[in-house]
Amino acid sequence: MSQENNRENEILESYRQRNQRPKDEPSFLAEIWDFVKSITISIIIVFLLTTFIVKPIRVDGSSMYPTLKDKQIGFSNIISLKVGGANRFDVVIVYVPQQDEYLVKRIIGLPGETISYRKDQLYINGFPIEESFFDQAYVADVKSKINGNFTTDFADVTLAENEYFLMGDNRPFSSDSRRFGPFKLENLISKDAYIIFPLDEIHFIIQ
Repeated sequence: MSQENNRENEILESYRQRNQRPKDEPSFLAEIWDFVKSITISIIIVFLLTTFIVKPIRVDGSSMYPTLKDKQIGFSNIISLKVGGANRFDVVIVYVPQQDEYLVKRIIGLPGETISYRKDQLYINGFPIEESFFDQAYVADVKSKINGNFTTDFADVTLAENEYFLMGDNRPFSSDSRRFGPFKLENLISKDAYIIFPLDEIHFIIQ
């Protein structure tokens, strides 16, 4: 009786395995389809994140030094710009049509204002404005080496409505609105900077 039961169990187990194998082992085409779906979903998520929430950034060059350093990697906040608007001294990601690239700069002048620089002093509508974000030790060091002003003098620039004047923090070594002219609001992509790499240089710049 025991032998018959064992035999019966073997037959049932064999039958069960044969019938479940197609479910347990998906076909090659099914695996390919699952892979394609995963890649597609990932691409959509990345697109939505980088279009509506954050803008990845990689600092290229020294135009924002020492605020930001060459090769630093992080992201900037798209939502913050949309909700909070563009304000003076915000660090922003701007699209430069002349070069078809994105740069990190700081907002200096706002729509409708007249700005100028004389003897390293910023003037807005004729009134002196302090730029407290500067690393004064670095500014003094650069001035001693170039034997001149940190920010080259320039005459009045009057901004139209919807125009912003942007400059890099490392003034002698920055290509900005002094070269490209004012930027329109639609050229501003995001603001603030959250540096996450290198790990020993993690810091956030939120105005």
